[in-house]
Amino acid sequence: MTEKKLERLDKILSNLGYCSRSEAPLFLKKHELRDNAAGSLLKDPSRKTIASNLTIDGESLDHPNGILILLNKPAGFVCSHDPKEGKLIYDLLPKQWMKRNPPPSSAGRLDKDTTGIILITDDTKLIHTLSSPKSNIEKVYIVTVDKPITLGTIKILTNGTLLLEGEKTSCRPASLQIIDDHNCSFTLTEGKYHQVKRMFAACGLTVLKLHRQKFAQYCVDGIEEGCYKDLSK
Repeated sequence: MTEKKLERLDKILSNLGYCSRSEAPLFLKKHELRDNAAGSLLKDPSRKTIASNLTIDGESLDHPNGILILLNKPAGFVCSHDPKEGKLIYDLLPKQWMKRNPPPSSAGRLDKDTTGIILITDDTKLIHTLSSPKSNIEKVYIVTVDKPITLGTIKILTNGTLLLEGEKTSCRPASLQIIDDHNCSFTLTEGKYHQVKRMFAACGLTVLKLHRQKFAQYCVDGIEEGCYKDLSK
């Protein structure tokens, strides 16, 4: 998450979505901003301070050190900021957060029809770390397919030799645990385009339902679809 550091007051207000930098002088006239560490009332937008020390009209700033959200994504929502693509995962979050600079974004994506855990943050370095193949972050999916999963299929999916069409390198070794004939728990440490669906398709199986249950150390269990858990603190 964002480190605590001295910044101009107008920049803090703009980054947290309260107003633009040019609007900061008027905002300070309308609201009471205090630096609790210094015990002072702030009226100068150029004053340098630390966001976590501030209150607005007696209330702490909204996530002054950054946002990290665990969302249980429902089917039908897209991991995009473009409303032309349909219902957005960000529509499920407070509108105030979308005014932040930078705005919160997802670490990686889930397909429109895929459900489950997605991590959302305004920390660009954290997004890079969580999305980078070099991080070897485990992602666990519950996969439902149209035909029984055979031992031959398990071998192809887990031995690290499967080369998908259009890719230059084979998929890394994966882990698969059978739940029943048509369902399994499938663990990856990479995130190629539509990878789970393409891997099963390469074995002659169609994925009917896909749910990401776990991302790194975070699990979606206990969080209803469309709801989120605030991990920021």
